[in-house]
Amino acid sequence: MRVTPLDLPDVLLIEPRVARDARGWFYESWSGGRFAQLGLGHRFVQDNVSCSRRGVLRGLHLQHPHGQGKLLSVLHGEIHDVAVDVRRGSPTFGRWCAVRLEAETGRQIFIPAGYAHGFLVRSDSAVVGYKVTEGYHPEDEITVAWNDAAIGITWPLDGAPILSDRDAAAPTLAELTDRLPTYDAATALLVGLTEARA
Repeated sequence: MRVTPLDLPDVLLIEPRVARDARGWFYESWSGGRFAQLGLGHRFVQDNVSCSRRGVLRGLHLQHPHGQGKLLSVLHGEIHDVAVDVRRGSPTFGRWCAVRLEAETGRQIFIPAGYAHGFLVRSDSAVVGYKVTEGYHPEDEITVAWNDAAIGITWPLDGAPILSDRDAAAPTLAELTDRLPTYDAATALLVGLTEARA
């Protein structure tokens, strides 16, 4: 298993070793012990699965103050996955990074609490699995506009994306300043999660 830091602090690309033969392929998607050895000893409390068709764009989503770290993988299909640093006071506030995730390679991305997350489906359909470090708190949901010009995400769109009503009406980052997590609080949460696992 290989872990590669991406362009934003603590956002990580995780690539498992995939065993392939005439029958197909197999890989280990998560092991508490192995991940802890790699410095990824986060305490996950819930698994979620979503299914979306081509052109669906979900995001940009986060939860605060009950922030969620997310470990994402694609169980079927392919997505363009994006993380945005929305931690007030962060040196990389408003910056984003993106990776392609697909089922056959088993590539995963870890996104800490304090980041907004979204993805675009690039295959006919995609099934995405999420391991999260905090349960769902609907009152804490925050949605940031997927096309916020101040963030400037480059989405590989073939046409207009398919959006939920909530995502289509989402405010910009500038309009959400008072609701966003602080850099210090999000960093402390990340440290606390890894210590709880130790």
